[in-house]
Amino acid sequence: MKMRDAGPDDAARLAALGRQSFTETFGHLYRPDDLAAFLAHHTDERWAEELADPAYAVRIVEAEGEAIAYAKIGPRSLPFEPRGPSIELRQFYVLAPWHGSGIAAKLMAWVIAEAKARGAQDLYLSVFIDNHRARRFYARYGFEYVGDYDFMVGNHADVDHVMRLSLEDAHAG
Repeated sequence: MKMRDAGPDDAARLAALGRQSFTETFGHLYRPDDLAAFLAHHTDERWAEELADPAYAVRIVEAEGEAIAYAKIGPRSLPFEPRGPSIELRQFYVLAPWHGSGIAAKLMAWVIAEAKARGAQDLYLSVFIDNHRARRFYARYGFEYVGDYDFMVGNHADVDHVMRLSLEDAHAG
């Protein structure tokens, strides 16, 4: 496995990986038109814009030349009142065949270190309330529930938990 910072040349790979990983994990929950509307936001162009924007940072993991996981942090977009300087974990995906391989822990170590290096006091994220595996993973790092958020997939609203990690207290897991 190889882990590296993603750049503008990775836009198409990350767009495809985002669509694949979301569909693999959650696709069965939605009507096809709602899923298609959500996936339409994972475009090469949108990824290229974010990868060129210094407000975002993306770490990609590859195995045998294939993209298998990534984490993206960026400016906060969730509806919460921050306590101070903050950043948001926008996406954190590992393809199912690689669950349990240690990739997630390595990615989270990068997320925490990068958030601290960017001067953030808190790291926020949202996680689907029924994604128990992810909620347990984030809890191991000290993320705490701060409220609910309607995460839209097309016209379908899912309840997500907004969670916060104080980076002063953050540990490697």
